[in-house]
Amino acid sequence: MRVLVVDDEQPARERLKQLLDDEPAYDCVGEAANGRDAIRLSSELAPDIILLDIRMPGMDGIETAHHLNTLQNPPAIVFTTAYDEYAIDAFDARAIGYVLKPVRRTRLTAALEHASRLAPSTLKSVATQANISAARKHICARAHGELRLIPIVDIFCFRADQKYLTVDHVNGQDLIDESLTALAEEFSESFIRIHRGALVAIRYIERVEKTSDGKSLVILRDDSQVDDKELIISRRHLAEARRRLKGV
Repeated sequence: MRVLVVDDEQPARERLKQLLDDEPAYDCVGEAANGRDAIRLSSELAPDIILLDIRMPGMDGIETAHHLNTLQNPPAIVFTTAYDEYAIDAFDARAIGYVLKPVRRTRLTAALEHASRLAPSTLKSVATQANISAARKHICARAHGELRLIPIVDIFCFRADQKYLTVDHVNGQDLIDESLTALAEEFSESFIRIHRGALVAIRYIERVEKTSDGKSLVILRDDSQVDDKELIISRRHLAEARRRLKGV
């Protein structure tokens, strides 16, 4: 079994690699110090299992696992964590593979044998119970066979486009295969739903104006390069939009 080791602390990575060296059934094929590199190396190396630290700067292990799940052949994930016994209950309740730091050989072997593939709902539940933000800081898109991470703060809007969603952001457009309803819930603090097929980032809204036929139109900042004609606020969402956009 091919294993990728991910931890922002080098001593922790060295410890895990040392333990794996003594296990003939597992081969450490690489290591990463952060979530971004973990995603890149997973695409390149196609590991069967990832030993993934939860607390990492930038992109934590929960969000990294979300993005790894979008790979065509997602790896099984074993979390490594220094949480106390109360937080560990969250992992036990969901039957998630984990090892406590400092990592012991017997526990690592057992976790590797029972490595699990994690559903988004499972990750969200564990993040909540373990007091970690369940909202991602990036959206993952496929482009030319690779995974591209788009920072949430760079996204102007999400728009339904038949089976896929179009993501308009500062560096252009990408298509993603996600649920608009799920995104609306996950990013409810920073995005507003203006009709059944669009979410708009509040930070990029310049104003709301009336059209000649009395409809309410969201106008984004000039640098958004998004066709404002598609950003009509529907009657169903008008009251909530007015409340959220008061003063815009």
